[in-house]
Amino acid sequence: MGGVRYYPVMTHNAPGKAYREGLSLIDLMEMFPDEASAAEWFEELIWPVERACGHCGSVTTREVPNAKPMPYWCSDCRSYFSVKTGTALSHSKIPMRKWAIAIYLEITSLKGVSSMKLHRDISVSQKAAWFMLHRIREAWAVPPGGKLAGPVEVDETYVGGLEKNKHEHQRTPGGEKAPVIGLKDRETGEVRVSAIADTSGPTLRGFVREHTRPGAQVYSDGHGAYRRLDGEYRHNAVEHGVGTYVIEQAHTNGIESFWSMLKRAYQGTYHKISPKHLDRYARQFAGKHNLREMDTLAQMADVAAALVGRRLLYSDLTADNGLPSGSRAA
Repeated sequence: MGGVRYYPVMTHNAPGKAYREGLSLIDLMEMFPDEASAAEWFEELIWPVERACGHCGSVTTREVPNAKPMPYWCSDCRSYFSVKTGTALSHSKIPMRKWAIAIYLEITSLKGVSSMKLHRDISVSQKAAWFMLHRIREAWAVPPGGKLAGPVEVDETYVGGLEKNKHEHQRTPGGEKAPVIGLKDRETGEVRVSAIADTSGPTLRGFVREHTRPGAQVYSDGHGAYRRLDGEYRHNAVEHGVGTYVIEQAHTNGIESFWSMLKRAYQGTYHKISPKHLDRYARQFAGKHNLREMDTLAQMADVAAALVGRRLLYSDLTADNGLPSGSRAA
């Protein structure tokens, strides 16, 4: 595939990289001057070896002149398809150039992009922008494979507005503050997060077990749920409740700094994140954090390639999942 420069998907560099190559908005516009250049960029990422049908995976395909928006034909399943087929962008009528710009804006915005800003920046409706951003978040819906080797820090926090100043024991059931748990690997800097239904022992310990290798060093605060990890992990805790935050290597400062960033985004960009969609936003910020050492174009490539095999319908996004949806789409 010809004119568009291909930027391969990269694993993130080791923590401490002193320099990463950015991409200015002018550079972006020069890279994607038209729809054809954006479509070609996506094709090089999604089909790095050869074009494959998004319906059945066959490579027995051909280009069909004047068949847009489905310019390719699969001889095996006898279906038309495009580069969007079989990705989180399936059935979208939004041009690929606008998708590329949206990915760039999300990647380069430390606190994220609101749907109101995106709708103004790329001239789509606010509803379409909201759906676009949730489709992009599908790139981070599944955490990286494998368990963290540690040492890891584990902590839980609450995100929301109505119970902002309450301590945990004062929070009332049904309030808009919702719990999120997170782990940060001190060696790699990788973060794993999940919105959770409660902060009970089985829930918190289950998350640690799911994402951390047995026997790893685990640091936590004094939450009683973590004490029962002692037989499975090398576990040390600090008692925040008595004013202790660091005892030699025992602290949770790393994951707490991630919470600060997530809450700054909540306050400065989204203003309201409903419990219904909180997990999507939390995973988005963990995913962006884990790409932070990569050059901007490599980050964009990683996100675009991760949309393959993902699917998100508007009806599924807006369906009742038993959690409050709030009154405002961010």
